[in-house]
Amino acid sequence: MQQLSEQDAAFLAGDSAHATANVSLLHIYDQSTAPGGKLRFKTILAHIESRLDSAPLFRRRLLRLPLGLARPYWVDDEHFDLEYHVRHIALPKPGDWRQFCIQVSRIHARPLDLNRPLWEIYVIEGLDSFLDLPAGSFALLTKTHHAALDFEHDGELTARLHDTVASAAPPPPPAPWFADGAPSPLPLLARGLLRQATTPWRAVKPLAQLLRKLAPERLALAGDLLLQASAEIPLVRFNAVVSPHRVFETRRFTLDEFDRIRRLVPGATVQDAVLAVCGGALRRYLDAHDELPAPSLLALASADAGGGAPWRRVSLATDVQDPLQRLRAIRAQTSGRQAALPALAAAGAAPAPLLGRAARQLAQILSGERRPLAACSITQVPGPQMPLYLCGARMSYFSAMLPVSDGLGLAIAVTSYDGRIVISPTSCRDLMPDPEHFAQALRDSFQELLALAPAAAAAAPRPAARRRRRAAAGA
Repeated sequence: MQQLSEQDAAFLAGDSAHATANVSLLHIYDQSTAPGGKLRFKTILAHIESRLDSAPLFRRRLLRLPLGLARPYWVDDEHFDLEYHVRHIALPKPGDWRQFCIQVSRIHARPLDLNRPLWEIYVIEGLDSFLDLPAGSFALLTKTHHAALDFEHDGELTARLHDTVASAAPPPPPAPWFADGAPSPLPLLARGLLRQATTPWRAVKPLAQLLRKLAPERLALAGDLLLQASAEIPLVRFNAVVSPHRVFETRRFTLDEFDRIRRLVPGATVQDAVLAVCGGALRRYLDAHDELPAPSLLALASADAGGGAPWRRVSLATDVQDPLQRLRAIRAQTSGRQAALPALAAAGAAPAPLLGRAARQLAQILSGERRPLAACSITQVPGPQMPLYLCGARMSYFSAMLPVSDGLGLAIAVTSYDGRIVISPTSCRDLMPDPEHFAQALRDSFQELLALAPAAAAAAPRPAARRRRRAAAGA
């Protein structure tokens, strides 16, 4: 029996009738590499059954206490039914990419049954009109509630379903499994009441240790907080209430191409290049709808969704028209925290306007008025840089669909796998009725930066020429 963490319980409590914290991972496979060139559903079902012991959450459900007096617990599901969680569907004819995006968006939007283990897997066939996929390809959609994901310790649940070689040994017969009986809620309720009563006292020591640790950096920390509180957040269409309906799109790129782009600016990283492409796409999309605000849009970005890295709010430099200057601006702000205080000083000579805006935002928070944190979220979902196989079928595509919520109606997933980077926006159908338009804006923003990379490489002096100049200067 394991209790949910504070963060996982917050994901669970944040669910509403029109917005759930579902995370869906999409994989597409070439079954021609499987034994016999054909993979049947019962083979996939037996393979998943053989991997259930690798992650306890596969067979665990939530046990919630009365009145929500304590965080829920994970307990064994005594009525676990594998065939309820693994489902087999097919796209209708002609089975093109648009139909696929609509189908997976509908699956992603549906809430999970909170009385069962919080995951579902869909095997999707009928991908007959995908021009860049081999014949007979199929997809695997793994939908999991964010509260059940433990990236830091257990990794993705779906990572346990794959092998690194095509000729993996057949799965052994599943070992007998017997569920532990759920405990009585009364002792848990008493424990929860005791925990609630002692929480303030137990938090004193960790808080004091944290303050001592941050003491040498308290000035920089205060500058960061004041800068964030005083910044005016421009409102866009994604800072609205979302509907129960989702849309999804994606564009694929190569890691080598992004490496060429990031070399345009010394010291820039691939993540900086991704942020620049996303910023250019937002600028193009909103400008096409005559909704581009003058100030730069902000994004909640994670350095690594799997490493426990903190979220940070970064500017996407959407107020910069030149793509190269946009990349330079993003690199300047992500290069280190030391730029926070100079940015604060450059925001205005008189501190009164800054403090006034900060006071207004504090009053809005105290009055219960919700202010948007950013225009969108950008989450890194790293994958292995080697081919993966499911029952011998080679995975050729990997992307993700992320949850959206009121006030943050656009979530962009950046997945990497086997030398490719896939950028996938998830949004609400009312806020983004034309997801293919946004996906094309991503492609255009990327091509705009990539077109500058060969010119920059040609303009850079060759190593031999640099050595000759150094020798001449030394002489």
